[in-house]
Amino acid sequence: QLQLVESGGGLVQPGGSLRLSCVASVFTLNYYTIGWFRQAPGKEREGVSCIGSTDDGTYYADSVKGRFTISRDNAKNTVYLQMNSLEPEDTAIYYCAATPVGVGVFCLPHLYDYWGQGTQVTVSS
Repeated sequence: QLQLVESGGGLVQPGGSLRLSCVASVFTLNYYTIGWFRQAPGKEREGVSCIGSTDDGTYYADSVKGRFTISRDNAKNTVYLQMNSLEPEDTAIYYCAATPVGVGVFCLPHLYDYWGQGTQVTVSS
């Protein structure tokens, strides 16, 4: 089974940056669409950014456009989420998730089959 492990979370001041990493346990990550999701206390899990396996494109939530960048290195079975200009509202547990590639890139939690354990991101002064 595909296993995903997130890392890179932590405490950062508003305006700061973090880079999250998601490492897969297999060498076939290129066959999957990968998404970053987050869930804050009292809120539903939401899609932050998702990336297709090749040229399927990317998705960014409106709230993070211009601040976050998703990328993938299939050779390393790793997906990254570069988060800049972090805001307190970005505080959440961030999850990496994967789903077999399909048509287009959708960033809805229920469409993803495999999930990491999550990494906490806290943005606070």
